[in-house]
Amino acid sequence: MAGAYSLDALKSDVSKGLIDTVLVAFPDMQGRLIGKRFQAQFFLDGAIDETHGCDYLLANDIDMEPVPGYQAANWAKGYGDFVMKPDVSTLMKAAWLDGTAIILADLVDHHHHQPIPHSPRAILKGQLARLEKMGFTANFASELEFYLFDETFRGAYEKGYRNLTTAGYYIEDYHIFQTTKEEGVMRLVRNQLQASGIPVENSKGEWGPGQEEINVRYAEALTMADRHVVLKNAIKEIAHGQGKAVTFMSKWDYSLAGSSSHIHMSLARNGKPAFLDEKAELGMSTLMKHFVAGQLAHAQEITYFLAPYINSYKRFQVGTFAPTKAIWSRDNRTAGFRLCGEDTKGIRIECRIGGADLNPYLAFAALLAAGIDGIEKELALEPAYSGDAYNGKRLREVPKTLRDATESLRKSKMLKEAFGEDVIAHYVHTAEWEQFEYDRRVTDWELKRGFERT
Repeated sequence: MAGAYSLDALKSDVSKGLIDTVLVAFPDMQGRLIGKRFQAQFFLDGAIDETHGCDYLLANDIDMEPVPGYQAANWAKGYGDFVMKPDVSTLMKAAWLDGTAIILADLVDHHHHQPIPHSPRAILKGQLARLEKMGFTANFASELEFYLFDETFRGAYEKGYRNLTTAGYYIEDYHIFQTTKEEGVMRLVRNQLQASGIPVENSKGEWGPGQEEINVRYAEALTMADRHVVLKNAIKEIAHGQGKAVTFMSKWDYSLAGSSSHIHMSLARNGKPAFLDEKAELGMSTLMKHFVAGQLAHAQEITYFLAPYINSYKRFQVGTFAPTKAIWSRDNRTAGFRLCGEDTKGIRIECRIGGADLNPYLAFAALLAAGIDGIEKELALEPAYSGDAYNGKRLREVPKTLRDATESLRKSKMLKEAFGEDVIAHYVHTAEWEQFEYDRRVTDWELKRGFERT
């Protein structure tokens, strides 16, 4: 996010009393911002160089519980510290919070100061470094969807998340009148993100009642991931400030549309589109064909990083605009991968598999690793699928459950080579813990179905 807010500007604002708090945060395995709030002058006096955090923060679950069985951090090792090193290029104002700036940090080892290999930001940086050696940069955009509720977060909790009132009560996809009713929150989201240095393109109503989408400009991959986690956190805080709640769950209600995070991506060489060949069919360069072929070949292996929870797989339903087949097609929203901008400099591939609950660093890194493998092996791209992929026969499936995706992740030689075997083992363990926690719980569905009738 270079250029969003300079260190000199921060110093000036601190001296004028305009900024009194600096939030130092890093993305955890769930893609949440985790960190500390510093008095601004103390941050400038020393914490700008580094601060510390407990290493269990990359070895816990979504409930913040320390999870047994990780090799990187555990009770036997005493859950020591790692170092949070602020990245000055990510410094920005948090316009939605009073007197606050925010800066993202990389995580490094407390002793030798090498990157923590399983930290999400380091994983993405590793794949971008591979691309750089090949002479390429990557540009990404993630479209975030979420539901807005006429409830507070505390109120939703006290209701047991049942009988919640969405901000709308009918399908509102692109519907201007309904989204006008939601402008109290969405206008703040757009304007305060823009004022903070995140360039917003637009917001719109999505398919479900009270479902929103926010889009920000295409950017270099690391910058886009940084923006993704900040804007997701900001949306929650802005909604909270307005007495509203939001959810980024992939599928919060069986009867309503799920929430996605479609990911658009392309490569560039020396600032010029590397995916475009004006003489080729559809404008797809040979490089692009290899890249997409790699993503298709490894689609099942990388799905965990696009769909990391039990709930993520509830979204993959026929006829819901969420894909069930990992194939590619021309401008076809039934396919897992969609060609966009054909024959133009904006040519790109859109991955439609990911849900709004994904961690952007891990998702981007996995997509890049698969694409790089396709380039290195010069994989041939299969023909584009035409028609309704939901009902297509003998097509490559998106894994239907977390169990299936975890098994594909466990067996992935490509990801072990790209991320490191220890990193993959770390995230396989994360997936297995998610499954274990679910398997031992009694759900409302089970009670309703079986309390009387079994």
